[in-house]
Amino acid sequence: MSVRIVRLGTPRQDGEGTRIGTVRRVPRGVPKERYASENWFDVWFPVLSPTPELMAQAKAAESEKDWAGFARAFKAEMAEPAPRHALDLLAVLSQDSDFSVGCYCEEEVRCHRSVLRLLLTERGARLA
Repeated sequence: MSVRIVRLGTPRQDGEGTRIGTVRRVPRGVPKERYASENWFDVWFPVLSPTPELMAQAKAAESEKDWAGFARAFKAEMAEPAPRHALDLLAVLSQDSDFSVGCYCEEEVRCHRSVLRLLLTERGARLA
């Protein structure tokens, strides 16, 4: 049992389980009924996504220093009660369930899901 960190919209891996979309906005031009069948996500969970302002900061990051600033700010957002509790829940669920969390970004190293990976690991989540 474990949690996988994935890119939304990519083919699902065996054993991936429920796909959770940790994005602020749903995919453009995709009817709600097709989110799961087109491998976007089964459940939309924006509480684990950056605020629009912070997302703009991430997209504008040109240097490692800029990215580190985004990561610090996103960690601060995830320390708020609702996201903190959600991360705690996912870490516990990863001990007995298979599921995945993801975002649309092509490269995980410059995506908030890299920070989610770290935060889940810090909470003892089992990662695939």
